[in-house]
Amino acid sequence: MSTVSRTALALAALSALALTACGPTGDDAAGGTGTPSASAGATAAPSPSGSAAPAKSATPTAKPAKPTKPAPGAGAPTDPDFDVFPCSTFDVTFTANLAEPTTSSYLLKITNKGTKACRVLGHPVVTFGALDGQATERGTAPVIEDAIRLEPGKSAYAGLMGGAVDGSGKTVDSIAMTMNTESDLAQTPLKASTPGLHVSSTKNSVTPWMDNAEDALSL
Repeated sequence: MSTVSRTALALAALSALALTACGPTGDDAAGGTGTPSASAGATAAPSPSGSAAPAKSATPTAKPAKPTKPAPGAGAPTDPDFDVFPCSTFDVTFTANLAEPTTSSYLLKITNKGTKACRVLGHPVVTFGALDGQATERGTAPVIEDAIRLEPGKSAYAGLMGGAVDGSGKTVDSIAMTMNTESDLAQTPLKASTPGLHVSSTKNSVTPWMDNAEDALSL
């Protein structure tokens, strides 16, 4: 082969290689750009359960308010004596002691034996053993609002005056006492020994309850 022929073949081969290098690639022929987009194929990752997780509230749920306790003593009656009832013979003990022999005067004493205060009303109701009738009331008793509030263990007093020792009247060795409750409450009479008490046929009296013995005997 001549030198000219060899040169021609070499040029033909180079031309074929050049045409191949300049031709479109498979991706170019399909219309692609050759480099995938950064956002192409980017999808949200599914939650493990296969469903979207619920959105959390930005504001926490408020807790239910606790009930408000009433202030101490709220709604309670303001009167300190609202539950203080009249004293009856069930609430007290009773004694009688000779104070003045010549007039058969006795000091009557009651003491609150309970655990709550009670109100001492009016005069004691005093009867004389087996004799009929009762001692008359001497002096004016305080109104209910001013009556003695008898605390547990505390005492109240009244003065009982019999008849003069002049041979008239009758003598008794005991008396019985019930309390004024301004109600129809049935009471068990309390008895006290009164040796030689002279009961006048016309004059036997008792004072209202008082908070001291001196006043009870001086009225």
